[in-house]
Amino acid sequence: MTPSPAKGQGPAQRLESLRAEILRHDQLYYNDGRIEISDAEYDALFRELKALEAEHPELVTPESPTQRVGAPLPEGDSFDKVRHAVSMLSIESLRSEDEARDFASKVHRFLGLEEGSELTWHVEPKFDGVSAALIYRDGAFVQGLTRGDGTTGEDITANLRTVRDVPVTLGLASAPRLLEVRGEVLIARERFDRFNVYRQERDQPTLANARNATAGALRRSDPSEVRRYPLEFHPYTIVRCEGLELPTSHAARLALLAEWGFSPPSEDATVMGIDGCLEYHAGMEARRDEIPFEMDGIVAKLDDVELRDRLGSTARATKWQYAHKFAPVEATTTLRAIEIQVGVNGRLTPRAHVDPVEVLGVTVRHATLHNEDYVLTLGARPGDRVLVKRAGDVIPQITGVAKSGPAKAPAGWSEAIPESLRGEDGERRAGVIVDHGEAFGMPAACPACGADVVREGKYVRCPNVYGCRPQVIGRTVHMAGRGGFEIDSLGEKMIVQLFDAELLTSPAGLFALRLVPDEALVALDRWGQKSVDNLKRELDEARKAPLERFLAALSIPEVGGATARLLARHFHELEQVQNATLEQLIVVDGIGGEVGARIVAWFAEPRNLELIGALVSSGVEIEAQDASLGGSAFDGTTVVFTGTLEGMSRFEAKKAVESQGGRVASSVSAKTTFLVVGGKPGSKAKKAEALGVTVLLEADFLGRLSGEPPLEGGPAPDGDGDLEN
Repeated sequence: MTPSPAKGQGPAQRLESLRAEILRHDQLYYNDGRIEISDAEYDALFRELKALEAEHPELVTPESPTQRVGAPLPEGDSFDKVRHAVSMLSIESLRSEDEARDFASKVHRFLGLEEGSELTWHVEPKFDGVSAALIYRDGAFVQGLTRGDGTTGEDITANLRTVRDVPVTLGLASAPRLLEVRGEVLIARERFDRFNVYRQERDQPTLANARNATAGALRRSDPSEVRRYPLEFHPYTIVRCEGLELPTSHAARLALLAEWGFSPPSEDATVMGIDGCLEYHAGMEARRDEIPFEMDGIVAKLDDVELRDRLGSTARATKWQYAHKFAPVEATTTLRAIEIQVGVNGRLTPRAHVDPVEVLGVTVRHATLHNEDYVLTLGARPGDRVLVKRAGDVIPQITGVAKSGPAKAPAGWSEAIPESLRGEDGERRAGVIVDHGEAFGMPAACPACGADVVREGKYVRCPNVYGCRPQVIGRTVHMAGRGGFEIDSLGEKMIVQLFDAELLTSPAGLFALRLVPDEALVALDRWGQKSVDNLKRELDEARKAPLERFLAALSIPEVGGATARLLARHFHELEQVQNATLEQLIVVDGIGGEVGARIVAWFAEPRNLELIGALVSSGVEIEAQDASLGGSAFDGTTVVFTGTLEGMSRFEAKKAVESQGGRVASSVSAKTTFLVVGGKPGSKAKKAEALGVTVLLEADFLGRLSGEPPLEGGPAPDGDGDLEN
């Protein structure tokens, strides 16, 4: 709750109270990952502080949160250039284990250490952000510089003052006369996604990636605009300190910075010997998708600062630290074409065709381009060199343009159009942007059926639901797939064959395939009697379906497995769902007005009722939902997984939770009910502990799934360091 002024509290006391409260919430948000008040309440505090300071300018101090925002630069002015007192040198980048061992051997030889002796190393993530230097005099932040060319940087003090976890004063009684702290300015993935949503809501273009957004923000001329960006500062070293004796351990120095008000180290560790460094590298690379920030490797540096001084540096790089890169998740290739595809529910989505490139051991030929706004923001055209990113098992995506294509098309460009993009006449198909340098634009007509498209917000859709081939086939694939009746022997390619042979004309005919003569199916390419027998057996088994599976299979817009489960548990029978009014639907917890309206509209369409009738006529039996079901260990819960499960895959665990009425999320928040911890858990365990989320070990999780009495959960285990990193 926003505090009210205490009775009899004067302006000076209220100002101090507001400043302390705002700074406390900044500390909770950036350092502890916790939120006690809403954004609106925080803004109300900030507005009150600004109003009071406007009324009493004599009480304004440099340490006030409002003073983080300075005056805009005059239009056209650039930042002042400032020479670094200590050059910001590079770090030697290594790619292999052998290179890391060679680096460590050189350090040992230079220091004259005996064979077999071990050095202490401090290891930390190599965040993909923007380096900055912060300078303090007598405990007050006075200057902030970019890295620049390493010798000279730009003065961005006003912009860095807007970064909420940059202390404007050091939290210690006796401050050093001079302190220079260096670190990385960056944006966490989750906050970057929320910031893009914020921009979309205000009709602003979305940002391609967090690193570029950070760099762009720090170079803006108006600090009040910079303050909108969710920037964070993570210190990684002290390079100058006068008037205070510092410990000789790098880890101890970072701990000291945390005591002074800087963000504490994130995911770092102190290890013995090069084997410890390599083990840390392997662990971080395996968990790279779980870390809240983008990173491309680890940095290993000697913990003993006196040994660092003995080693010194070259003109380019320090000799006492190295960066060990991860296998790249991003590569550059040539954009060959942009194809407009039509989805199950008619949405037109651009897909990139690129020259084959290997990313994380997988050859990528296609990548998602999300939507029209995304492509227009990228400005990508055929012939450009583009960045392709693939993190874990995520679908590859184009994240940026590395270099615009040449003015003239290379020889043979037109002849190299992929065959899949050509029509029967050899020319490019409708909805394909393939000419060298051709600008992207959404078509006015559906590239699959020619119907005039309609715009729905930022999306474009083909309204020809029942006559557009990709939509009809797509809904049939969905009905037969894991989101529907789970007929494993019938894949997408086989369904396309059935449509081509006119043995299927719509999803309504799926179960009528049981009555198709075997010889008609066996005649299809690469079909045999065994395939036909398996298909008919599975169709016969799947035709008896619980209500929630039947609803999920119908491709009702916005109704996936979780929503179908809610409907089935509330209404119990298909007829009740079919006849439900909007008022009856929105009382179901988890179904809002927009989803409810889509459900009502879907059941009001006669052709959808014909689909249901055809399925029932072909033998589908809908099992009413038992009103007694529900109340399982995961009913109504939100579950997050971290680490590696031994008893089942992540996919199996997700399906198991959803089958018991739960929801699986990717990140821990205040709404998380359980965090399931497997082997080698990540930072999610720490966050769960901070938020008081119940933590389940794998055995507890499996016990709950099997119906054993729920255990009393607790905070993340500690004591032996198992969950430290």
